[in-house]
Amino acid sequence: MNATPSLTDTIMNMVSQSIQVITKPSVATFEQYESKGTLREALIYVGIFAVITGLFGLGSGVGGFLRGIIITLVGFLVFTYLIYYVGKSQGGTGTFDQVTYTFSLFWAPMAVIFGILAFLLVITLIGIFLLPLLGIVAIVVNIYFAYLAVQSSMNLKESGKIWITLIAAGVGAFLVNLIVGGILGGRG
Repeated sequence: MNATPSLTDTIMNMVSQSIQVITKPSVATFEQYESKGTLREALIYVGIFAVITGLFGLGSGVGGFLRGIIITLVGFLVFTYLIYYVGKSQGGTGTFDQVTYTFSLFWAPMAVIFGILAFLLVITLIGIFLLPLLGIVAIVVNIYFAYLAVQSSMNLKESGKIWITLIAAGVGAFLVNLIVGGILGGRG
């Protein structure tokens, strides 16, 4: 009789999978894990990391902290849904669960890693000047992992179709984040 793993076990397994994805980035590594979880696990994982990241932004108050969590979760859902939807239109064969789970394995820890680095830069006088560079590095790293994740979770092999999927999802998620941010009173 198989016991259902506890939430703690599930999170610890996802942390282990994230370490593998981040330290050995490849389509093959993503494919090892793409069917190990569902949208539920992905949202819990991203939510936990959103709270951790939000703690670094508590200086703007509890409202800013809560807005950050909501925007992170909505942004993740919109972006991964658009990856799934556009990826399907490009001939992709993955499921929404595979997309969300695959993306959560790098999205969540990268948010915390870059959040910690930004926090450290902000508390140092000279580091403030490096924030734009950190932002560029964060974008490049996330695009790299997203490219691999689209290949894996949507089973797309053609570079053009992968880029169409990523760009369409990125633009759509950006617009939705602007709207949600405006409704919630901005990010601050």
